[in-house]
Amino acid sequence: MGKVLIIGCGGVAGVAIHKCCQNSEVFTEICIASRTVSKCEAIKEKLEGMTDARITTAQVDANNTQELIALIEREKPEVVLNLALPYQDLTIMDACLATKTNYVDTANYEPEDTAKFEYKWQWAYRERFEKAGITALLGSGFDPGVTGVFSAYALKHYFDEINYIDILDCNGGDHGYPFATNFNPEINIREVSAKGSYWEDGHWVETEPMEIKRVYNFPEVGEKDMYLLHHEELESLALNIPGIRRIRFFMTFGQSYLTHLKCLENVGMTSIEPIMYEGKEIVPLQFLKAVLPDPASLGPRTKGKTNIGCIFTGKKDGKEKTIYIYNVCEHEECYKEVGSQAVAYTTGVPAMIGAMMLMTKTWDKAGVYNIEEFDPDPFMEALNKFGLPWKISENPDMVE
Repeated sequence: MGKVLIIGCGGVAGVAIHKCCQNSEVFTEICIASRTVSKCEAIKEKLEGMTDARITTAQVDANNTQELIALIEREKPEVVLNLALPYQDLTIMDACLATKTNYVDTANYEPEDTAKFEYKWQWAYRERFEKAGITALLGSGFDPGVTGVFSAYALKHYFDEINYIDILDCNGGDHGYPFATNFNPEINIREVSAKGSYWEDGHWVETEPMEIKRVYNFPEVGEKDMYLLHHEELESLALNIPGIRRIRFFMTFGQSYLTHLKCLENVGMTSIEPIMYEGKEIVPLQFLKAVLPDPASLGPRTKGKTNIGCIFTGKKDGKEKTIYIYNVCEHEECYKEVGSQAVAYTTGVPAMIGAMMLMTKTWDKAGVYNIEEFDPDPFMEALNKFGLPWKISENPDMVE
């Protein structure tokens, strides 16, 4: 059907590329581009002969808009799937605008020198994308991503209005390391060490990092400690889901992770402020990233399951009701299929599906949109088909 240009070659990109190859009726051509082209070549070599899709590779600096424009003009993809760093969202969006090419990402933009992420920078592109006649689909991972699709699906099929959403992200897996992150360490630690916040009664309520803790019994995983964080989909869901009074996001962490993180914070290793070391300026968090295990290497070590979903409370026909829509994903099964642990898998599969929605014109409206602004049904169907089956509980445990 068409060509996708995938920018980035980390763990999530590896999953998305595998899934595009499995879906070669839609993705007849796949170009993989990264600053380190040898990574792209390694994936190409692994997958060629296992798919009908034609795979090519390219070298590109995703911080350089002109390089990106030249690459897109040469490859002429129908969709650009941005799986690079969140710092690079805007340069890639600029290149898509210049070439009138559809755009998909999994995480919203954040400035490299400020640990703050919000949608305002990308929402500012709305009018320009609309005038160009192209689509930018923001946040097509799991959270953000599938959590937004779950929200739109719940509203369409189960509620007249949704008043409360609790998004729960549980990784019940064990990789055996005292301390490691399941996705890009720099992004993960910036996210976790930032102040928390939730949306309530039309405004943000800010909390100290890890201030609010709850214990939840996750289906197929068990009882886990979880902590309230700020997360980007709270911002878009607060605008796009009618009737919202409160939205919160919780993520599980083990005690070993939290203890190590606190020690690293205490000695300044999580700082993003540059320091001088032996006559050279370095960023402590970037140095820490370099010495931590690569998340892409955790696949063969990780055992257990993830459970990610949303608890919705609202009204239908004047009566209050609650449902829980969630997915359970097994680390070992993901590794058998695509050589990845489940955290990368649960992001890479929805990334492919989002690109598919635009490639097939199943979702087709010009402008910049968050994922919950489209019809959720075809995406929900694709989740079942491509490895992330979902379940619905109509009598779930509640979060205090």
